[in-house]
This record gives sequence, C-alpha cells and structure tokens, in this order.
Amino acid sequence: MFATLLPVGTSGADGRGSMVRRTRQEAAATRETLIDAAEQVFRAKGVARATLSEVAAAAGVTRGAIYWHFRDKAELLEAMCERAAMPMEAMLDATGSDRRDDPLGHLRAMAVHGLSRLARDSRVQAVFDVLYHKCEFMSGMAPVAQRQRAADHDCGRRVIALIEEAIARGQLPADCDPRLAAQLMKAFMIGIMHEWVRNPGSYDLASAAPALVDALLAGLVAKPPRRTADRPRARIGHSARAARH
Repeated sequence: MFATLLPVGTSGADGRGSMVRRTRQEAAATRETLIDAAEQVFRAKGVARATLSEVAAAAGVTRGAIYWHFRDKAELLEAMCERAAMPMEAMLDATGSDRRDDPLGHLRAMAVHGLSRLARDSRVQAVFDVLYHKCEFMSGMAPVAQRQRAADHDCGRRVIALIEEAIARGQLPADCDPRLAAQLMKAFMIGIMHEWVRNPGSYDLASAAPALVDALLAGLVAKPPRRTADRPRARIGHSARAARH
C-alpha cells in the first residue's frame, strides 16, 4: 500500500521516513498559521465573539483542521500565549544578571526592555492586546489566567527585591516603601503598555522608553512613596532572597 504513495525513485523505509517528516512539517506549519489567524481574529473581534470558523477562514483551512490541533478557543489562546511572552514575562526577560552592584540600573534595564520588546515584537503586542483589551476569561481559560497571575507575581517579587537592594545601597531614600514603589512601577508600565497598544502610531515607544523610565526613576529617587508609622520597615534583603528561590 505504501509503495503507491512513494515518489518515483524512493523506496521502503527511506520513502516512508521522508513522508513522515513532510507530514510533521506541514502539520507544524498549519499550526503556526492557525495561531497567526487567531491573533488577527481575536484582536479584531475579541475572544468571546470570535468563532473557530472565522479563525479557520482567516487561516485558509477547514474548521476540521483546527480541531486536529486545538480542542477549543481556550486551547488556541493558550498556544498563542505560549508562543509569545506574556506582558510581564517580557519585562522579566531582560538580559544580564541581577547586577546587585547597581540594582536601580537593573530595574531600569528591565523596564526599558519590557517596553522596547512590546514596541518591536508584534506577537507580544497581540498577546497584550488580546489579554488586556479583547479577552473575557471564560470557562476553560484557567491556564492562561494562571500563567498571567504567575508572571505578574514573579515580576512584582523581582521589582520589590531590586528596590530593597537599591535602598540598602543608598540609591533610594531609606524610608522608601518598597511595596508601594513596586506598585507605582507596575501601574506605570501597564498604563504605558495599555495606551500605546491602543494607538501604536501615537509615538515611537522603543525610542521613548529610556526617557520615560528615567523620568519615573527620577521621581522615585527625589520623592518616593514613604513608609508610614503603621507600616513597619521590611527587612532589607528578605524579598531579594525570596525572589532568588
């Protein structure tokens, strides 16, 4: 039976192996095409209103081809998020070590990298836009929501640890509240990302990122959120150790 499927000049196991490789390559290519189409359709219509038929049409395949690769929209959205960095994952993906000798410099590098990555990577833009603007977390989307929460938590811990290190090294005032400063940093980052993704033509985010981050850090150095009497000082280094484990 297999002989009838082999190209002229091939035989036996070699021909079957070649067919298997081509089939796998074609399946992988179709899967990527479906995820590309899902990015377009989810951004245009929102996850809840989009249909798998619309995704199939955008990909130029049958609806049955979707079910060969994905069980439902939730699984397709999960694959889309796995293929590209989640918003806070992009910030955590800054290159280099923790730079304990310059924690404020590393915090700056993280923030600039997160904004620049968003500006330059269309897949990160699509994930951010869909998750924050076009997604209602429906049944079956728990893995995506869980991953988003985990990335936010990990990023928050890293930022608090770096702020505590900066306080310990005198880069920030001694009475700076690390947790409030981290909340300010998160609001700043998410706010810029939200607004820019809604209107990416408004300005060049990649070029503006260093100046924007420098303005925020200058404010933290000059006038940070202060600890109050009912909010005792956190032990410096505690969050840093927790972030490393």
